Amino acid sequence: MADLPHSLAAFIVGEIRRARGAAGMTQEAFGRGAGFSASHVSAVEGETRALTMDFIKGADRALKNNGLFERMVGKLGAPSWFLPWLDAERTATQLRCFQPSLVPGLLQTESYARAVIRCDDTLSEDEVDKRMAHRIDRQAVLTRANAPQFIAVIAESVLRRAGADFRDIMAGQIKQLTTLAERPNISVHLLPDEVSMHVGLTGPFSLARLPDHKWVAQMENQLGGVVIDRDDDVDTLISRWETVRNEALPRRQSLDLMKEVVTSWT
Repeated sequence: MADLPHSLAAFIVGEIRRARGAAGMTQEAFGRGAGFSASHVSAVEGETRALTMDFIKGADRALKNNGLFERMVGKLGAPSWFLPWLDAERTATQLRCFQPSLVPGLLQTESYARAVIRCDDTLSEDEVDKRMAHRIDRQAVLTRANAPQFIAVIAESVLRRAGADFRDIMAGQIKQLTTLAERPNISVHLLPDEVSMHVGLTGPFSLARLPDHKWVAQMENQLGGVVIDRDDDVDTLISRWETVRNEALPRRQSLDLMKEVVTSWT
């Protein structure tokens, strides 16, 4: 259940199973209403198959509860707009990410993730802990069996944005980047500061190629974000990805520059 924190996914599955039982529905009858086979329902309830947003929405349809479980996930877990992206991220065969301002979430250390999340001073410490745990939970997608190919382009300035009180955290983060970048399915490329103007300045975005070869995209902003599946819009972002990727340093030069950044602080 990599698309939701395991504890939350297990809780939602348990609630769906109880609601199905209270409604007197067999797995077969529930599956007909939800749009899934009885064997699929059994696998989700037995936690041998991932809980997805399609299944959650299907459960709401089958139980006619006006979207209760979808709202529950949105309230207790990730924002509702983000959930389709989590589904895409979990099933993707290829992932691409451009970040001009932060280390991508899938590559963040716990310390870096916590520092970033704490920038929102409206969050309680419990909320910070939950968001940080959820972000770290997502990273399992990169180290599982049959992990997707993941390529990230990060602006060099992201790594150099480290005052004296943040350098230990950033040094740990860079160490993690160099370690992850040695994995065969992960590549990290730096966009050097000398490339002062480029199409990526308009903001970060991510791309996921699904098993059916379709691409979807995700963009975040100050108020949340949006998942994009309209072909013309996705094609535009793929074109922009190719542009910023071509401006970035090769993999080995990027690793050397990461190490140079840390050395410059000593």
